Amino acid sequence: MNEQHRLTFGSLFAGIGGFDLGLERAGLTCLWQVEIDEYATAILAEHWPHVPRFRDIRDCGAHNLTPVDLLVGGFPCQDISISNAYHPQGLDGPRSGLWHEFFRLICTLRPAYVLVENVAALLIRGMGRLLGQLASIRYDAEWDVLPACAVGAPHQRKRLFLVAYPHTERRAAVLRGDLSLRTDLYPLWLPPSETVDDVWHRLARLEERLGEPSVRGSYDGVSRHLERQLGGYGNAVVPQLAEYLGRCIMTDAARNPAREEV
Repeated sequence: MNEQHRLTFGSLFAGIGGFDLGLERAGLTCLWQVEIDEYATAILAEHWPHVPRFRDIRDCGAHNLTPVDLLVGGFPCQDISISNAYHPQGLDGPRSGLWHEFFRLICTLRPAYVLVENVAALLIRGMGRLLGQLASIRYDAEWDVLPACAVGAPHQRKRLFLVAYPHTERRAAVLRGDLSLRTDLYPLWLPPSETVDDVWHRLARLEERLGEPSVRGSYDGVSRHLERQLGGYGNAVVPQLAEYLGRCIMTDAARNPAREEV
């Protein structure tokens, strides 16, 4: 990779910008965002005022999206998640089926890298089909399940992250290295006297006192504004994980400049 070239990315299903924040911390530049939710779009506009935004992924394509080095997004998980025990439609569902729009844009834009996020249940509810689609356009892929607690969060929140790139020749893995040893990542905030276990127990006591989980916003007295905030946080990728993944991609691009020539 040319040292003067900052990798660029386009953000699909951007939410409140967790992926975008982490990737920018890793040194990448956001060229555009796609997000249909009105509240999340307002958050993006506040923090990325000069980045073009588009509302519906189904209206996006080569006619309005600038080519990027990395195409990133966490497509909806509702039809994949294990919480949907009775009607798991997977990649054929009305929400998770938006993966096919994601795939359409991969075919159209042919980025050097693709970064996908979803719940770990994707491994058993559509992963083979997703990999088959990527293989059909000659993209290799690798993946891992990373928990939020690996970067200091007081909960597990395991998520599957997949990195794909055009097939050329067998190379060393992009996702390598011990995440738990990345002490230089921007840390999650903790009071100086508290460990992650301390915070976890404190949250558990608060939930018990309230009678319901404190982060769901479903008990009486929670404002609609707070519910939207909690929903935005719940759907967002932990920025520290996104930063780690961005650094992995930046390192690989520096090792393999040919991957930029798609």
